[in-house]
Amino acid sequence: MKAATVQEIKQELVSLPQAKVTELCLRLARFKKENKELLTYLLFEADDTALYIKHVNEEVDELFEEINKSNVYFVKKTLRKIARTAAKYIRYSGSETVEAEVLIHLCTRIKELGTTINSNTIISNIYKAQLKKINKAIASMHEDLQYDYVKAVKKLEAS
Repeated sequence: MKAATVQEIKQELVSLPQAKVTELCLRLARFKKENKELLTYLLFEADDTALYIKHVNEEVDELFEEINKSNVYFVKKTLRKIARTAAKYIRYSGSETVEAEVLIHLCTRIKELGTTINSNTIISNIYKAQLKKINKAIASMHEDLQYDYVKAVKKLEAS
């Protein structure tokens, strides 16, 4: 089956009655956890960005508490999982501010792991990739917003 384009879907949704659109959204939410999470964000959390960032950072903190530090392999695996989770929540918001805040928090937590970041190439690469994403998000922000974020990134790069 070939999927319709976004434009075709939009035209069809506009022509449907509201009850039918609601029914389709609920059916879509039942199929995949990410669809349900996105709908939850759009309906309940999109209005309060600061609270959303706080919730995402709390979830990142919880995931960091679960890291098994007995072996570097487990640390690498868990860091990749945390980065994927953060990226998923950033994708829901589509905001550079959310992206910068969450990734700065993520990098700060990676730094708190200690010497592991310097001793392992893969963990170092994960960290550097997150810094690149932060810089890219900051570059697309308005100049007035960039100053504080650039200062935070320089602090992460320096230490």
